[in-house]
Amino acid sequence: MTEKSKSMKPLALQQGGKNDMSISIDVSYKSLNKHHEELCGDKVEILKTENSNIIILADGMGSGVKANILATLTSKILGTMFLNGAKIDECVETIVKTLPVCQVRQVAYSTFSILQIFHDGKAYLVEFDNPSCVFVRDEKLIRLPFTERIIADKKIRECRFDVKLNDCLVLMSDGVIHAGVGQVLNFGWTWDHMAEYTLESTKKTLSASRLASILSKACDDLYMQTPGDDTTIAVARIIDRKVVHIFTGPPRRKEDDETLMQDFMSGEAQRIVCGGTSANIVSRVLNREIMTSLNYIDPDIPPTAHIDGFRLVTEGVLTLNRAVSLLKKYVEESIDENFFMELDKENGGSRLAKVLIEECTSLKMYVGKAINVAHQNPNLPFDLSIRMHLVEQLKDYMKKMGKEVTVKYY
Repeated sequence: MTEKSKSMKPLALQQGGKNDMSISIDVSYKSLNKHHEELCGDKVEILKTENSNIIILADGMGSGVKANILATLTSKILGTMFLNGAKIDECVETIVKTLPVCQVRQVAYSTFSILQIFHDGKAYLVEFDNPSCVFVRDEKLIRLPFTERIIADKKIRECRFDVKLNDCLVLMSDGVIHAGVGQVLNFGWTWDHMAEYTLESTKKTLSASRLASILSKACDDLYMQTPGDDTTIAVARIIDRKVVHIFTGPPRRKEDDETLMQDFMSGEAQRIVCGGTSANIVSRVLNREIMTSLNYIDPDIPPTAHIDGFRLVTEGVLTLNRAVSLLKKYVEESIDENFFMELDKENGGSRLAKVLIEECTSLKMYVGKAINVAHQNPNLPFDLSIRMHLVEQLKDYMKKMGKEVTVKYY
């Protein structure tokens, strides 16, 4: 493996001065199990502290159950110690003393990469025998200024650097650079080729999850859908804080319309309205015209409308239900290119889900509690209504994705 590419530029670290930057980190990963194995021998831990995000990728020796246990123990030990403020020296020494070395091959129990990104833009990366991190900035591959040292007879590489908006970092297990060995390629994908492919892929505006899916699919294709090794990609993208406001459902009392609208319109945010009655309230209070469409892109989802200054105006319950189903799939299932094809569709549900998944770090929902007789039996309490149930589901899935969510009822 080589860690240098023809188009790589050395990273110029920021020196001195106060870094007042406040960033958000979009993190996602995707793994392929070795062919015929039920469990993956790689393990990714994504942790959050008050001022940072930590991504740990451990690759257990061998494959199957044994590798899975070793990788899981390694990632858990590293994560717990890091969260409690331990230094990398202590972490490595603990792992060396805790986990076994293969008596036959005399090789490491588990390799690992640890990336910690602080919200002020500082970053720390340490690697032990994993392929080196791919770092993309301003459409160029950047060479990180690693130093090497020995801890408990193990050689580790580490560096401290600054990140900025739109930077992209990719951690990987060695199954990535071995993809295609003896099948499509004689010597595997190699680090250089993988880095160049990552660079080309990031030239499009991609979320971490979409990029992880693209890179994982490339590996799977090189393996001809029968991976010869556990293969894991973990992506971290540095993004600006993106706030989304959603207004759905009229308030229980009509006199609260203006109060709700005042709250909904406060601050900088992308604004989305879900529901015909909600859109009419926006139009009346703000004196802005609703431009409706009769273009049924999807026969099951009513068409969207447009109000000046709003990102999206949709029908209510049917659209929310489609969006929630996509969020559920994103959170609970293994997503692939087919999922993103569904996310890119032009119907209101897909468009809403795409904003929430790829363009939102903080969601504020403004929910009216008026009962819509078209949606439920008016004798039932509000908390059993379809809309309320969808709002609760949407909130839960967004929180599982690591987004900040607040809901205010009227």
